[in-house]
Amino acid sequence: MQIERPNISLIAGVDEVGRGPLVGDVVTAAVILDPNNPIDGLADSKKLSEKKRLLLAEEIKAKALCYCIARASVAEIDELNILHATMLAMTRAVEGLSVKAEFVFVDGNRLPTLNVPAQAVVKGDSLVPEISAASILAKVTRDQEMVDLDAAYPEYGFAGHKGYPTKAHFEALEKYGVTPHHRRSFKPVQQALLNN
Repeated sequence: MQIERPNISLIAGVDEVGRGPLVGDVVTAAVILDPNNPIDGLADSKKLSEKKRLLLAEEIKAKALCYCIARASVAEIDELNILHATMLAMTRAVEGLSVKAEFVFVDGNRLPTLNVPAQAVVKGDSLVPEISAASILAKVTRDQEMVDLDAAYPEYGFAGHKGYPTKAHFEALEKYGVTPHHRRSFKPVQQALLNN
């Protein structure tokens, strides 16, 4: 599928990582690439190996015109719900760019509140290089946070399942209860609170 790109140079891509997990912030990134400094191999972060993602993340940080990594906290997710928290985090990422975007491509089918023209693109992380770059930065950032959380709570296995609702995660919740980093508005966490 071909995406029609506006004929302007400062185009940002925005993506999020972490809507589905039961723990941790939802992380977003916005990236404006430098047309004179191309990056090979950009793709949907989920389709890349971890090694390739890490290498590309460094290259994006070095070569992009600008980027911003933003988030919505667990408290904001619980207060607003995950969709509204994600939109808030996306707005923060775009507003945090050091160069103002003239147009924004957003991964998905909804647009956050932005003060620039924007277009939502379903499967944008495979179709729009700027969104691919954003998805890579967001995923590398959030994955590292899950590794850090794993060091603090090794019994939960966060480095492996990254906070997603896996069998191992459910078993840890049942056995050890809920950490301060769990999203209390999510049903499996509510269930664990009732059981413990």
